[in-house]
Amino acid sequence: MVRAVDQWNEFSRFLTDVRGEMRKVVTPSWKEVKATTTVVLIAVFLFGVYFFVVDWIFAFGLDRLLKRLGGLPE
Repeated sequence: MVRAVDQWNEFSRFLTDVRGEMRKVVTPSWKEVKATTTVVLIAVFLFGVYFFVVDWIFAFGLDRLLKRLGGLPE
């Protein structure tokens, strides 16, 4: 029985801590949401282009290497 009371007190303390932390949460403004979304979209686009170019370079180099070694028909 004592253990159940201890668990209830611990849970109550946890909920009090959660409530205190939730009071610190700040919702971003619409301007901040648009700005961070724009940054993410630009970053995704740039990384996509970068990885496309790197993949193309490796594919081209591997194709040339295999043709030179006779692994692929010309």
